[in-house]
Amino acid sequence: MLQQRSIQSSQSLRDKILSFDYVLIFSILVLGIISMFAMYSTDGGEFKYHTNSHILRFFVFFGMFFVISLIQIRFWHEASYLIYFTFFLLLLGVKYFGLTSSGSQRWLNLYFMNLQPSELMKIGLILFLAKYYHRISIENINSFRHLVLPITALIGPVILVATQPDLGTSILIASGGIVVAWLAGVRPKFFIYSGVAMIALLPIAISFLKPYQKSRILTFLNPERDPLGAGYQIIQSKIAIGSGGLFGKGFLNGSQSYLDYLPEKHTDFIFTLFSEEFGFFGSLFILLLYALIISRIIRIGNMTRSNFGKLYCYSFGTAFFIYVVVNMMMVLGLLPIVGSPLPIMSYGGSSMLAIMFGLGIVMSCKIYKDVPVN
Repeated sequence: MLQQRSIQSSQSLRDKILSFDYVLIFSILVLGIISMFAMYSTDGGEFKYHTNSHILRFFVFFGMFFVISLIQIRFWHEASYLIYFTFFLLLLGVKYFGLTSSGSQRWLNLYFMNLQPSELMKIGLILFLAKYYHRISIENINSFRHLVLPITALIGPVILVATQPDLGTSILIASGGIVVAWLAGVRPKFFIYSGVAMIALLPIAISFLKPYQKSRILTFLNPERDPLGAGYQIIQSKIAIGSGGLFGKGFLNGSQSYLDYLPEKHTDFIFTLFSEEFGFFGSLFILLLYALIISRIIRIGNMTRSNFGKLYCYSFGTAFFIYVVVNMMMVLGLLPIVGSPLPIMSYGGSSMLAIMFGLGIVMSCKIYKDVPVN
């Protein structure tokens, strides 16, 4: 074992570069380039603020992805708790010093960018729980004393994010944590009991929702109840996607988008714009790209030797899948609008930073797949 560690630690930069998963890198790069063209379209075919900012952020964070990839997986294992608590402190900072926009207090002003720590917590919680379950035997996972800490680690950030208020992101954070627990071997009965308790408490929870959140739920059930108000966004989204047909209207020719029928098209509804311009087959290509990225993440999880690496890759891959599915179901009117960005495609520095950070750790699992993590 010591000899194996010595070999891995003396691995040359050339060996590390040759160990990259180039299919994953190519898929991320292609998706990033497509997102730049989509953002260019949202700016009316001009290099305006959103396009320039998105391009800069993608290449900066793509470079960060490579740097993170070259850091040994043992470092990410050892630093997992620190990373989680750092992100948790940032969430607390939002509560007391955060910027408020459109009635929500979600961002910290870092001068060079407005950071949304809740996006980073999606990765922080997965890291925390992957390390926690790394060395716990399957016999002890379901004991009460081994359930207290992960439940606390999950509930804390979920409550903080939900009170910003950002119910959608809090649900996505919770889903990532639940996936880790499920893959680690927590018995299904605990999830069933939790689900029943949540359903029982649902009427009480609804009473605490903000008026706009209640409106989103009612709009989801019946978008036509307020076609010029709360239902406007989702109605226009479905019209745009449907009007794209098989091959789309062509790049820069989306009428719903160009005539400003579709608000917020550069953020959560970027897939709507792309689907209108490139149609069913263009949308299918995007889905295949996401499927390829997720499959490579799972493949790396299969390859890596450490239980920590496996738990992290499987959980992050599943969470990535959930982010994509929730966004696409949202723009298709199959879920209420919950403010879930489409990974890499949507405009947003914090989301891009979190996804590239998560993918960098996945690549670190690939490069150091034979390094044991204790």
